[in-house]
Amino acid sequence: MKKQTAENIIQILSTVYDDKPALNYSTAYELLIAVILSAQCTDERVNKVTKTLFKEYSTPEKMLSLSQEELEKKIYSCGLYRSKAKHILSASKDIMDKFDGTVPDKIEPLRTLAGVGRKTANVVYSVYFKGDAIAVDTHVFRVANRMGLAKADNVLKTELQLNKILDKKVWSKAHHYLIYHGRRVCKATNPDCENCIVNALCEKNIKKRK
Repeated sequence: MKKQTAENIIQILSTVYDDKPALNYSTAYELLIAVILSAQCTDERVNKVTKTLFKEYSTPEKMLSLSQEELEKKIYSCGLYRSKAKHILSASKDIMDKFDGTVPDKIEPLRTLAGVGRKTANVVYSVYFKGDAIAVDTHVFRVANRMGLAKADNVLKTELQLNKILDKKVWSKAHHYLIYHGRRVCKATNPDCENCIVNALCEKNIKKRK
């Protein structure tokens, strides 16, 4: 895909989608925890869980006062609760031990946090600290490769290809546009191509018409 076409797709998506996450948070730490909880879970469900969780456990120090089992019970409804609890406690311990209780504001230190994947680090860096990064989750991976913005077989390659084809200034916004489009229109099964606002530029749709 040509760079201009990619830029046009992002510009069109920007006219209908928000450039911010639907997760509720007030600090970098709260955003980090919310993003960990959001894996394979709706933002609405995460917001319900964190509304209660953050009343008492809004810092890494307070979070570490919970045992693995206690935290699992509090986040149970988010699914994958065992692994998520483990990741949350691991990340919290790293933040306390290595960064004096403060979530690092640079991308590389964020990516070193135990229990924090590249996608989560990129979200926190781009959303809270206003850095330039594209976080590739399942929606972004699917939509980007389906449209032709990327041609990759894993999330890291997709991220690197998106970094090349899109201007740096839109990286963090593009992440949100692609997520919302993947949730509402370009779904994993039965994508609504007829009502897609970028179907004229989508490589999969172009191939269909030939």
